[in-house]
Amino acid sequence: MNDSENTMHSDSANSLINEDYHCGFAAIVGRPNVGKSTLINALLKRKISIISPKPQTTRHRVLGILTRPHYQIIFVDTPGIHSSGRRMMNRYMNRSAQASLTDADVIVFVIEALTWTDEDQFVLDSIKQSGHRLLLLVNKVDKVHPKSRLLPFITEVAGKAEFIEVIPIAGSKRINLDQLPDMIAKYLPLSPPHFPEDQHTDRSEQFLAAEIIREKLTWRLQQELPYGITVEIERFEFDDESGKLIINAVIWVERTGQKAIVIGDKGEGLKTVGRSARLELSKLLGKPVHLELWVKVKENWSDSEAALRQFGYDAI
Repeated sequence: MNDSENTMHSDSANSLINEDYHCGFAAIVGRPNVGKSTLINALLKRKISIISPKPQTTRHRVLGILTRPHYQIIFVDTPGIHSSGRRMMNRYMNRSAQASLTDADVIVFVIEALTWTDEDQFVLDSIKQSGHRLLLLVNKVDKVHPKSRLLPFITEVAGKAEFIEVIPIAGSKRINLDQLPDMIAKYLPLSPPHFPEDQHTDRSEQFLAAEIIREKLTWRLQQELPYGITVEIERFEFDDESGKLIINAVIWVERTGQKAIVIGDKGEGLKTVGRSARLELSKLLGKPVHLELWVKVKENWSDSEAALRQFGYDAI
């Protein structure tokens, strides 16, 4: 996605501007694995961020843009704020999440129903210092049984800060999601839209391709997945002769012994990941995809600022 696509076209702006139009940034924050990315995908009804059962799957700041006749909400999906982890990657993710709070008009704090941890408190302490309006989402309420346990929990957590709204939701089941954008939009400033009405994210298709491959690796390897794994796109272009989008990607690991984990017995692990990623990318991008994957080693890349920059992570 080039810079021109991030610039509001005059015709798109004119079609949406009115004196009651609201536009602004809503940062989605919380500890790892509370369902932030699932929530944004559900609100936009399209895949913007990858999801997996493994904590800290989201590593980058990703914008999800929801445009309605009377407002545009720019959701900011952030890495989970966490107090553990000493590697440069951990510091990058925390700083990326914290930086997103600076530009936010509203902070949407996501927690898991019936669960309050030290990391939840750590996140809450961080966002309270921002001075922004806080909205509390209690996620995964569909998993609470009996339901009578929910109200005392919500009441207790709601007393920990001055929340403008407290809403029980289930992102994966779309419980209480339909009215959520309207509720958030009323707290955004009066402003014309920042993006064209047909733009849904600030990230490129190349970025999406790398993330989808990493997502499939996460699901495939589960507990075996090396933490120090990332994906770099080396070729991304449409081939007129074959009628396919050609994607060549490198899966980087931190130690030689991790290559065998990713490749799998007789290469079956890598083939499975490649097949699954290719099918999803073909569907998401609307064109046939030819995907080739390689696995390479860069020692301790996740603790190297130079390597993080090389692999597309923002400045620390």
